[in-house]
Amino acid sequence: MSTAGTTGDKKEAGAFDVRNVIATLIGLYGVVLVVVGLVDDGEEALEKAGGVNANLWVGLAMVAFALAFALWARLRPIVVASPETGDRAD
Repeated sequence: MSTAGTTGDKKEAGAFDVRNVIATLIGLYGVVLVVVGLVDDGEEALEKAGGVNANLWVGLAMVAFALAFALWARLRPIVVASPETGDRAD
């Protein structure tokens, strides 16, 4: 039981949450690596990586990491209390 005057409005950080920014950047880089891994069929690149398509696998890992970050931000949002206007010192 609380009164309306004792609690401030609370907002979610939303797009300004740093986890969303990290997820977006890592996800974009991951997608680029997946595309490069699928398109580049050079034997030279496979030889350098010991026969493993490193771009593809690292890209998939980065996309999975980005999805995990986005899911974390969605399930556990950061709640920011808005400042109360009546408690300002002039």
